[in-house]
Amino acid sequence: MVRSLFPALADTTEVYLDSAATTQKPLPVIETIHRYHSSGTANAGRGTYPWATGLTARIARVREQAAAFIGAEHPDEVVFTGGATAAVNAVALSWGLAALADGDEILYNATDHASNVYPWLHLRGLLARFGRRVELIPYRVTGAGEADTDDILAKVTPRTRLITTSHLHHVFGGLSTLEELRERIDPAILLCFDCSQSGGHLPVDVTALSADFAIFAAHKMFGAPGTGILYCRRRVHDRLVPFLPGGNSGVRPGASGLTAGTMPDLLEGGTPNIPGILALGSALEVLESFGLGAIAVHNRTLTLRLIEGLRPVPGLEFLPGPAHAACAVGYGIASFTLDGISATDLGFVLSELGFLVRTGAHCVPAVADDAGSVRVSTHIYNTPDEIDRFVACVQSVAEEVT
Repeated sequence: MVRSLFPALADTTEVYLDSAATTQKPLPVIETIHRYHSSGTANAGRGTYPWATGLTARIARVREQAAAFIGAEHPDEVVFTGGATAAVNAVALSWGLAALADGDEILYNATDHASNVYPWLHLRGLLARFGRRVELIPYRVTGAGEADTDDILAKVTPRTRLITTSHLHHVFGGLSTLEELRERIDPAILLCFDCSQSGGHLPVDVTALSADFAIFAAHKMFGAPGTGILYCRRRVHDRLVPFLPGGNSGVRPGASGLTAGTMPDLLEGGTPNIPGILALGSALEVLESFGLGAIAVHNRTLTLRLIEGLRPVPGLEFLPGPAHAACAVGYGIASFTLDGISATDLGFVLSELGFLVRTGAHCVPAVADDAGSVRVSTHIYNTPDEIDRFVACVQSVAEEVT
C-alpha cells in the first residue's frame, strides 16, 4: 500500500536506497504541481483576481501548516526559500553581515554538508573585505556521529555568537540536539540546526531544540526540488536585514537606504516557487498521514537490520554513526567502506545489481571523492527484504574482492 503511493517505485525492480539525497515523490505532490501548471496558473501576492488571491491564501495556509509541522510558535517564523543552501546563505547574509563584529566567533562542524560549511566561509571572506575578522572554529564529532558537546563547550568563549550543526548528519546518521549545552552556555549564543536530513524522517520540534535558525529541504521530505524552509525564531527578527531586496521583498526605500519591513517578507524577495510551496503542503500531509513517529521507528528498524547484517562482512568498516553507538539507535542513514574496492566502484557494482546507493565524499568539503564511502539511506517505502538482499549482495562482493 505504501509503495503504490510513489509512482517511480511502482514498476521498477531496482531498490532505491538514497533517500538522504532526495526522497521519492508521492502522487499527491505530483498532482499538486501538475494542477498548478494546468489550471489557474497565476502569481501570488500581487493580483486581486480570484486565481491570484486564491494562491496567496493557499501559500499562507501552507506556511501555517509548515509552522505546525516543525514546531514553530508563529507562522511568521517560517520563510520559504529556494532550498537548504539558500536558507543557510540567508542566515549568513541577512544575520551575519549585519550582526557580527570584528573578533566574533562561529562554531561549526567541518564534516557537515557543504551547504552548512561554505556559506560561513563565504561570510568570513566578505567580512574580511570590510575589515571585520570573524573566526570559524571547528569542533569534533563523536564515534556515534554526533556533535561532540564537550568539545563545543571547551571552545565556547565570550566572543561566540553562533553554534551551527546538523540535526541529523547526512553521512554519519548521528543525531545532535545540543541539549547538553543549553543550560551551560550564554543564552545569547544563537543555535542553528540543519534539519535537511531529519525533516520528514523523524519528529522535529524547533522550539524544543531551542533553535534560533533551522533549515529544511523540501526535496528530502517528499516535496519538490528548489523549495525549502528557513525557521527564524522571533527573537532574531530585529537583527535581520533584507536578503533578496526587490519585488515583493518587504522593504521600502527611505532617505538613507532601504527600510526593512516585517517577516517573513523580509527574506522572501521575488516571485516564490509557487508550485514547490503548494507541493510542500501536499508532502506534509502525506508525511502526517504516515506519522513521523512511525516513519522514525521504521527507519530505525531498517538501520539496525542493515548494521547487524553487514557487521560480519570481511573487510567492511562503518564510518562514525549508529554502528558505533552505545545503544540501539538508527535514523535511516549508515555509511561504510569495503577493503579491496573503492566506494565509487562498489557503488557501480551495486547499481548493476539493482541497488541504488550514494557513493563518494557526500558533499563533505574535507573529503576527496576517491576517499569516500558508500551511504545507505532508507525511508518508509523501503522494506526489510530489500535490506536483506542488499546485505547478501555486499557479502558476495566482499568475497570476490577480499
